[in-house]
Amino acid sequence: MSFSIVLDNLLYLLLAGWPQGALGGLALTLVLSVLSAFLSAVLGLGFGVLLVMAPAVIRYFLTALLGFLRAIPIIMLIFWFAFLLPVVLAVNPPKLLTVVLALSCIGGAYLGHSVAAGLGSIAAGQWGAGLALGFTRWQVLWQLILPQALPRMMPSFVNQWVSLVKDTSLAYIISVQEFLYVARQIDGKTTGAFSTEIYLFIGIVYFCICMGLTLFARRLEPVLQRAGGKANSLA
Repeated sequence: MSFSIVLDNLLYLLLAGWPQGALGGLALTLVLSVLSAFLSAVLGLGFGVLLVMAPAVIRYFLTALLGFLRAIPIIMLIFWFAFLLPVVLAVNPPKLLTVVLALSCIGGAYLGHSVAAGLGSIAAGQWGAGLALGFTRWQVLWQLILPQALPRMMPSFVNQWVSLVKDTSLAYIISVQEFLYVARQIDGKTTGAFSTEIYLFIGIVYFCICMGLTLFARRLEPVLQRAGGKANSLA
C-alpha cells in the first residue's frame, strides 16, 4: 500500500488553500473543534447550573429544550442554522458559524445533564456547611460544590469533546472545507474512486486527536481533584 497520494497532497490536507485562500483541511477541523468544545462547555455548565439552581418553571422548560436538542440529528440542526435562519430571521450567518453553533448547542445539551448530575452527586451536607459559614447559595455553588464536582464531570466532558471532533466532519454538507471534505476533493480529482490510503490516513489522524484529548484529560484530572479536596476541607 502506497501513501504517495497522501504525501503529494499533504499540505492541502492540512491547510487547504491557505495562505493564498481560505483556511481548510485539518487546521479548520481543529479550529471548529476547539471553538465548539469551548462553547459547548460554557453552555453545558450554564445549563447544568440552571437545572440545579433555577426555579421549577425554568427547570421544566430547560429540560424540555435540552431533550429536544438531544433528540434531533446534528446534521438537521446544521441545516436549520444554515438555511432556516436566513428565511426566518433575515440573517445570513457564515457557514463556519452555523457549524459551531449547531455543534455547541447539541454538545451543551448533553453536558448540561452531566453537569447537573455532577453537582447533585455532592453530599447535601456540603451545601449546609457552606451556608453555615455565611456563604450565599451561589457562593457555595462556585466555591465549594463546583470544584468538587468538576473531576466527576471530566469523563463526560472528554467524551463530548471527542464526539465534537468527529462531528465536525458533518460540516461537509454545507460545503465547509474541513478535513474530510478536502480529502474527498483530493480523492475525486486524483483517483476518481475510493482511495484506501487517504481515508486510512484520515482515520489515523482522528484517532491521534481523540487519544490526545483523553490523555490530556487524565493529566488534568489530578489537578482538579486537588482543587476539589481543598474546597472540601474548607467546608
